[in-house]
Amino acid sequence: MVQFDRAERFFDTLFQRIANYGVDVATALLIFMVGWWLAGRLARWVEQLIVRAGGEATAAPLIGAALMWAVRILTAVMVLGKLGVQTTSIVAALGAAGLAIGLALQGTLQNIAAGLMLLLLRPFRVGDYIEGTGVVAGTISEVGLFTTRLVKQDGSALFVPNSQLWSNAVTNYSSNASRRIEISFNITTAQIERGLALARDIVTAQPQVLSEPAPQVSISDYTDGGAKLAVTAWTSTAHYPEVRAALLQRLRPGIEAALAPSAS
Repeated sequence: MVQFDRAERFFDTLFQRIANYGVDVATALLIFMVGWWLAGRLARWVEQLIVRAGGEATAAPLIGAALMWAVRILTAVMVLGKLGVQTTSIVAALGAAGLAIGLALQGTLQNIAAGLMLLLLRPFRVGDYIEGTGVVAGTISEVGLFTTRLVKQDGSALFVPNSQLWSNAVTNYSSNASRRIEISFNITTAQIERGLALARDIVTAQPQVLSEPAPQVSISDYTDGGAKLAVTAWTSTAHYPEVRAALLQRLRPGIEAALAPSAS
């Protein structure tokens, strides 16, 4: 009978502790879920607020990401505190872990620092078309905490580490309102003057070609097959692809057709 009473008291105490600890675990889990959800919602709200207020659209994703992870780290500290872990030891552990992670992830920290510098100096913004080293080319869609997202001409996404864009030369074709088009091809030396006149007519007939600076048509060199005709024209950055494609389609075929023996 005495053993039965001892066992009963033991199990009562055990169930009571499990119940109390279970409440703490459930509360910690609830805090974690709410904090994690709130971090994402708060980050998106701040990004939308920055854009609506007329702020820098390029900086909005980076600020949102930093805020999101700050809230998530605070949530993790609160969860551990609810489970009985001392917050002072958490702070000390985070400091030691931060030092170890910083040494192990130097490249990742370089990307974060590079992203901050890109936002401060703003060599490009969302919507700009850039070209970098290698295959880096596209329209800026987002400057994130670690990478910059570009949209290539075929519509695919290209993610480039921020440190690569910061440490290498980048050409920003959208920084100026206009952009120069250069096209050259060979014509026969016997009909240079007529070829120059035809090229001028074709270029000036293109409506998106700017009159200032004026387009230039000249002979840049002579080859064994004839003369090299060079065309230089300016257009707005937004119209550059279509204007260049139109001139490539019309210049050489149009001049060759007009200078063909049957046409004369």
